[in-house]
Order: sequence, then C-alpha cells, then structure tokens
Amino acid sequence: MIRLHHSAAAFLLLLALLLIPSTLAWGDIRISKVFGPEIKTGDYKHPSCVTQLDNGDLYLAYYGGAGEYAQSTRVFASRLATGSEKWTAPRVIASNPFKSLGNPVVWQAPDGLVWLFYVTRFGETWSTSRIKGKISRDGAVTWSDSFLVHLQEGTMVRNHPIVLSDGDYLLPVYHETGHDTEFTGADTTSRMLRYTPGDTLWRETGIIRSKKGNLQPGVVETSPGHLLAYCRRAGDYEPTDNGWTVTSTSTDGGKTWSEGVDSKFPNPNSAIDLKELANGHVMLVYNDHMYERTPLTVAISTDGGKTFPHRRNLMEGEGSFAYPTAIQTKDGKIHVIFTSNERTTIRHAVFEEDDILTE
Repeated sequence: MIRLHHSAAAFLLLLALLLIPSTLAWGDIRISKVFGPEIKTGDYKHPSCVTQLDNGDLYLAYYGGAGEYAQSTRVFASRLATGSEKWTAPRVIASNPFKSLGNPVVWQAPDGLVWLFYVTRFGETWSTSRIKGKISRDGAVTWSDSFLVHLQEGTMVRNHPIVLSDGDYLLPVYHETGHDTEFTGADTTSRMLRYTPGDTLWRETGIIRSKKGNLQPGVVETSPGHLLAYCRRAGDYEPTDNGWTVTSTSTDGGKTWSEGVDSKFPNPNSAIDLKELANGHVMLVYNDHMYERTPLTVAISTDGGKTFPHRRNLMEGEGSFAYPTAIQTKDGKIHVIFTSNERTTIRHAVFEEDDILTE
C-alpha cells in the first residue's frame, strides 16, 4: 500500500474536486455546485438548508469552519436572487466567540416572519447541545438577537417546520444521547415542538421512541390531525445489513406518536428529508444504502405515504452525497440542497416531480 504525505494527499483531493464540473445534468435533473473549497468560510460546509422567501429569492444557510467538531464554527447564509444564477458571497448570521454552532434551519412562515434555528454545542459532542434561534422581519436581510428555543441538553434541530391544518407550526427536533462522536445511543428520540403564531414559546409535544433509537425526523400532515414521520436511525456507522429509516405516525396532530419501526427504506445513519408537495404527494429524499451515503435518492408517494413506487437517484457512485434539504418553490419546481466531497461542497439539484414519476 502506498501512503501519501499529508500535503500530497491534500493536493490530490483538491485536484479531484476542481475536476468535477460545476454543473451536472442527469437527464432532466440539473445539479450545480453552490460552494466548494474555494469559498473561505472553512473547508467544512455542512449541513445546508434552504427556503424560498416571499419575493421568490432562495435563501441558504450552512455551518462552516475547520471541521465538524472544530471550535468556533459559525452559521453562514447566502441568497440566490430571483432571475440570478449566482449565489451571493456567504456572510455570518450567527456566531459565538466561545462555542461552536451547527445544523442551521431557515424557514419563512406564512405570516412572512423568517426563522433561523440552529444548534449551540456546549461540550465535546453534540449530546451537549441546545437549540437557539433568530427571526427576521425584512426577508432575511437583518436578524434579531439570538434567543433560546429549547433548554434541554442534547436537543437539536435538522428539518423544516410544517404548518398544521389548525394553523399551528410543528418543528421536528431530536434528543441525542451517547456523548460519542461515532455512536448515537438507543435512547435517542425524535421529538416535536409546537408553536401558535403570536405566542412566545415553542412547546414540547410528542416523542417518537424506537428500539434502536432515532433522530432528525421529517414530518408531513397527510390529512387533518394525521401525521407521518420518517427519521434517521441511531447507532454507529459500521457496515450492516439491518440499517433502516424509522417511521412513525400520529393521529392527534403530533401530541402522541406510535412506536417507531423500521421502514422499507435503508439508512446509513444519515439525514433524510420528507416533504408534502403542492398536489398532496409525499416526497422522501434519502441515501438508498445501509452504511454508505450514496446514492442520494428521491422517492414519491401518490397515496399519502402508504407506498413509494416512484424512485430515482439524484447522484450515485463513489463519494458521499448526503444531508438533503428539499423544498418545492412557487413555480412547482423541486429543489434539493445537499453536501458532497467530504462535506466540503454544497450542491443544488433542480427538477420537476414528473422527472421522478416517469422513472
């Protein structure tokens, strides 16, 4: 086996990244690079989240720094203005001189308020984290001071809130245990925070428990009061033939949940996203493998999440294509933001639902 000096290995990795085209086309799916190593916010750019603002702009946030557990990682944001093909230079929207930040979620609510949720890590592992937030009243141009969203140690955020049929907001969060960088405890649970517009608190409601643990839930409301969740599995990252996305349902608006059970979708202990499309169809974005973060796959259900017969890979092959965030914009297009190249590169996929249904 040939072992390269660190500087030589780094040079070859950089060369490989530079040789990857900035825009790829997989049939009707267009995938472009948003940011890579050339953007000096730190090599690490992960995970990313995107929302569409009322004026049509796309607004993206990620946390950046020297690495996942580096000190003083910060939350950066960028904007893709309507009609533009170039994202603005990232700028810091959340930082802490003494703590590392992570997992930003940006979301514009129906009343126009833009929410930023993110994680502050107080110790050596994510199990020491709390959720903090900011709001913007001017379309994510300026942000409020930070405030505490949830106090419990080990509670984190990953996916967008949803608007329930009664008008309340439901924010999927999770409580991570284990205090280990390579393992998540079996008592890790997915949870929900509920917010009534005009209130001042996000109130805890509903916990999803499962035998091996679960985290980072994505949630949709398939009919009034009936909710469906898919969650990342807990555990380690070793090769396995028993690694599945965890699923659960609620019939009371998210107050209580059925015990989480293994779904038919593999999961390599990596993030998923679940979204309801404008026509009521349900879309799951996930890694279709039990221990590798490739391929990155889209599955669509036309029967309220009962079955997902329509599937297509967004990216596949060697590498890691992971931590997707999906939205459907006002023009009906689906956008998926994800990271690749050892979490140094953010990519942006754009396609129509029919590009998946016709597969």
